[in-house]
Amino acid sequence: MLRRPDPHRRRSRALQSALRSALTLGLALSFGLSLSGCAERFFFAADQRNYSAPQQFGLAAEDVWIDSPRGAEHPARMHAWWLPVPPGQAVQGTVLHLHGNGANVSNHLPLVAWLPAEGWQVLTLDYRGYGRSEGVATLEGVVADARAALDHLRTRLQRQRALDSAVPPGLVVLGQSLGGATAIRAVAEDPAEVRLLVVDSAFDSYRGITRELGDALGAPWSWLVQANSIALPGPAADPLQAITRLRVPVLLIHGSADAMIPIGHGERLHAAAPAPKGFIRVEGGQHIDALRRPAVREVLLQRMREQMQAGLAPNTRTAGTARTAPAAAAAAAAAAPAPR
Repeated sequence: MLRRPDPHRRRSRALQSALRSALTLGLALSFGLSLSGCAERFFFAADQRNYSAPQQFGLAAEDVWIDSPRGAEHPARMHAWWLPVPPGQAVQGTVLHLHGNGANVSNHLPLVAWLPAEGWQVLTLDYRGYGRSEGVATLEGVVADARAALDHLRTRLQRQRALDSAVPPGLVVLGQSLGGATAIRAVAEDPAEVRLLVVDSAFDSYRGITRELGDALGAPWSWLVQANSIALPGPAADPLQAITRLRVPVLLIHGSADAMIPIGHGERLHAAAPAPKGFIRVEGGQHIDALRRPAVREVLLQRMREQMQAGLAPNTRTAGTARTAPAAAAAAAAAAPAPR
């Protein structure tokens, strides 16, 4: 005997299916919204471990404490190391180092510990929430931290030159990965006394790099990352936009085999930057490993010396075409062994 379909049962099953779908969507959206509140944390992998110390590299370091600018949304006191040149050695110039997103300044120290022996005094900064610095890192906060460090260096250099006029005026800003993106924004906003900006392995877009890394995670996480990337700063705050406003020379460095931030980011930043500018493509180079290579170091030192000697007026953009690393040095950089 055939049973007639029960319309009430059909409606019940349909209602149950709709409720399950709504519940699934609701849970996903709730999870997504919880992530969106923490979207910026994707960029920060800070810790407080001690990976190395200046003394291990024969450096006489000074602990420096820098207060965040007045009016900052979340004031913080930041820690940095001041790395002077060896006693009796002439100072070639002054470098502000802004490290990448992982760990803290002690983990990134080997990438700049070689500079004092070459005559370059260095301030290497831990952003808020990193190492011994106070507070919690945010994308706008680390830009404020970089600007506070620039202010500190200008004051320090002024006092130093009052005692020793042989110390050259002007600053070099060296940013790597997250520090490179941060450096672009900070120098675009506040270029006073900066003679050269060096950007190593930086991304061009906050949302763009987040979506790329989300894609690498695969389903189901990729679509959650994609959805939550909308909570990040938009194109107006991107390094790709900020670099168009630079009024100082810029040198970009990127490894061709960078799996974390593909070289396309560096190429787009270079294309958008006003002249004078340069680009070092490190064949086979991985993420922020370029400064471990002697040939790349030599090219960098050459450009730093040139810009310091040129005495470019702060806040002034000189005319000229894009410059690249000398062919021989670039070839040597490509042949340099990868770091271990």
